[in-house]
Amino acid sequence: QVQLVESGGGLVQAGGSLRLSCVASGSTIRRYAVGWFRQAPGQEREFVAAIKWSGGSTDYADSVKGRFTISRDNAKNTVYLQMNSLKPEDTAVYYCAADGEFFRTRVTRDRYDYWGQGTQVTVSS
Repeated sequence: QVQLVESGGGLVQAGGSLRLSCVASGSTIRRYAVGWFRQAPGQEREFVAAIKWSGGSTDYADSVKGRFTISRDNAKNTVYLQMNSLKPEDTAVYYCAADGEFFRTRVTRDRYDYWGQGTQVTVSS
């Protein structure tokens, strides 16, 4: 069982940057792909980015491509989401999630079984 805790959210002006962290406990995160998702008020949760267990493959939603970067440090049991050039429409609660299958060979957008509690990101205009 993997427990995930996000941090790094906050209030930032449009054009600014934030780095979110997702720290795992209970099990090493190095065996799992990890994804970031977000949910704005009144909207469905949506995929943001994902990284393969090895770090060798990533995937991004079109809305964040070129602005956000997902990375991982398996030695620290941590996955990061660097968010640059933030826009007001990036405002949401951001969640990290771990894939339920060890060493999955490809990154997915919908195979996540373990979720953190979320961290709020607010971008002012």
